Parts: sequence; C-alpha cells; structure tokens
Amino acid sequence: MLKMPAYTDLEGRAGSTLKSCKNLLLLSATVAFVVGLTIGILIAVIYFKTPSAAPSAAAVRSVFVNNSYKNNYPTVSFVENPPEAAADAVVTGGIFWGDKIERALPEGYRKNKHQLWENYVKGAVAVKLENGCGRMQNRMVVFQDGLRGCVRYRQNTDQIQGELFSFYLAQILKLPNLAPSAVSIVDLKSQLWTNLGNDIATAQWNSNKPVVVTQYIANLGSAGIPAVFKPVERHLNKFDVLNMTANEILDEEDSVKGFVELAQWSDLIIFDYLTANLDRIVNNLYNYQWNVNIMDAPAHNLAKKADTDLLVFLDNESGLLHGYRLLKKYEIYHSILLENLCVFRKSTVDVVKKLKQRGNVGEILREMFEERNSKTVKDLLPMLPDKSVKILNERIDKVYGQIVKCESMFSET
Repeated sequence: MLKMPAYTDLEGRAGSTLKSCKNLLLLSATVAFVVGLTIGILIAVIYFKTPSAAPSAAAVRSVFVNNSYKNNYPTVSFVENPPEAAADAVVTGGIFWGDKIERALPEGYRKNKHQLWENYVKGAVAVKLENGCGRMQNRMVVFQDGLRGCVRYRQNTDQIQGELFSFYLAQILKLPNLAPSAVSIVDLKSQLWTNLGNDIATAQWNSNKPVVVTQYIANLGSAGIPAVFKPVERHLNKFDVLNMTANEILDEEDSVKGFVELAQWSDLIIFDYLTANLDRIVNNLYNYQWNVNIMDAPAHNLAKKADTDLLVFLDNESGLLHGYRLLKKYEIYHSILLENLCVFRKSTVDVVKKLKQRGNVGEILREMFEERNSKTVKDLLPMLPDKSVKILNERIDKVYGQIVKCESMFSET
C-alpha cells in the first residue's frame, strides 16, 4: 500500500508537519487581528479628530428666526385648495389685507387731527402740571379749557428728536396709530408755560428745553402680542390667515376684529423696524432668552383704545437715533418679525415703494420739521442727522426687499 506523507505544502513538497500548519494559521490570524484593530483605531481617531462643521451664525439664526413658510418647509394649511372668494374676503393679491379688513380699521389719528393739535398747542394756556404719562420727568399738563396732554421732558435732545421724527415718519407712512404731538420750548415767558413756574421747578425741568406735547388719550388698555408673532409661530402669511378663517368656532365679528388687530400689527412691525425702536417688541424678544413667559405679557409701550380697538404706538423716543447706535447688538431682534411678515396694508406698501424709488425720506422729514416749528424750536432742536437718514434709507430698502420676496412667494397675479 502506498504511504502518503503526513503533509504536502502548496508546492507539493513532502515533509511539512501538522505543527507548521498550525503555526502558520495562528500567525495569519494574529496578523489579521492586528491589522484590523489598527485600521479600526485609525478610522475612529480620524473621525473624532476631524472637526465637524459647527453650525454657522446664519444656521443658528434660522432656527431662532425663520418661519415655516420657507420653500423647504411650507406652512401647514388646514384649508385645502381654498376658493378664491375666501382669499379675497380677507387677503387680496396674496399679500394685502382685503377691503373688508381695511373698512373695519379704526380711523385713528390722521393728518387733520395732527394739524388741529399743533394749532391748539400754539395758542393754549396751561394751568397745572401733574404726575403721570409714564417716566419720572414726564408730566400731564392740564390746559385752561380742561383738555389734557402728556409732556415728554428729557435731558438729552436726541430722545426728543427720536420721538418727534418717529412721529413725522408715521405720518409719511400714513399710520393713524400715533397720538397728535407738537414741540414746545419750556419758557415761563410764553403763553403756554407762564402759569407753571412752581410746577416746573417741582418737576426739576430746565428752561429753554424742547419738550414734546402729546394729546392725552383716554380709555387705553394693554395690548397683548398675537399668537402668530410668538416664538412657536412667529409668521404671518396668506395661508395663516386662511387657516384662521377656517375656524368655525369664531363668529364673523370676532374674526374680523382679530384681523383688524393683525393689520395694525403689520404696520407696527414695519414702523418699528424702520425706526429701530428698542422699547416695544424688541424689549420682549430680547428678554425672552431669560423669561419664556414674557411673550405672554402685554407688549411694552403698546396700548389699545377700548372704544375703537385702535392700537396706539407709545414712546417712540429710541427711534432713529439711539436705536440706530445699538443696531449691532439688537438688529437680529429687529429683523425677526419683519422677515416673517408677508401680509401688509396696501397703503403702507405703496408708500414704502415710493420712498424706495425716490430716496427722498430725508427731504420730506426736513420739510415737515421746517414748516411745523418756530425758529426758536429749530435753534434748540437739531434736524435728524444725515447718518440717521442714511440708515433709514437702508432700512426702507430692507422693508422693500421683504415685500418683493413676499410677492414672489405668495402673489396671485
């Protein structure tokens, strides 16, 4: 019988032992394990040592700021394929409040009422100053005929400028939400102030200081921030409006009342963005990082007239000057609501487009200041600085850009 060798190697050579085979297998397994372990460790080291792309400031901002109507994340609509008639009832053209809402808006304070108040203050005689009207050195003034006004006194004239030129800008925008105001100079020799020597001394006012005298408005209550502008929602477009119209629980009157308030808010957002007002909604937004309930509190320096539901934009002194100096810190908060607003009053849009086209807002403000104030006022209260006018024009461009963006996204024409 033919005897075979115990082991033949790969080349057929006899004489290799089983032990050699075992050693070879053991060596191969060891090498494979070491190589695999080394590669695994290298991959892990490379993965964890390679810095992952940190979220950019823009990305962080998008989480905090952006609404749900961006192209990638369309607003959820509970109204599927709404008929055009429904849109026309409340929103027209995709981005404008409809005639139904415009007709329901309160009249507020328009040009003739401002002119009447200016003329009144020029010929008025004050008989008393009382505590009231907000901040410490503000006073309520009582006139000879019983009418009342609020007097804003500040050591820094830029706050008086901010109040006055914000008031003028509101008139340019045709906003009826600011009470009639006029500038006066504290002078005991003038007819207006001659009876108030003791009260002025008690108030610690200095003579020859410009003050803003505003018509007193009765029946003012607090105004809350609508749900659509709170952090969970924070956007308003035609789909949001249509969703609201689908709420069968609300009757017609309540529904229109809610839209009337939102229409005034759309003006407020544009106005406060243009002026960079720090003392209203930006105040709430900034403090939200420490107090998540602050958005449920009444809006700062915003009131509602109980008998007409007019929103009254109070305390605009930080606008156009002080607010502009702090844009680097607060611009993100100024932009939050503007960038998520896509329903506007057509009259406001028309003015913004005209100001953008002509670039003459500074000239209009100067003309208003020159025509409405005495030489004494103009000697003591400067015109709005050129730097502020430049920033205002830039912000008009930004509002215009937002309108154009909304037109491209929602316009029905």
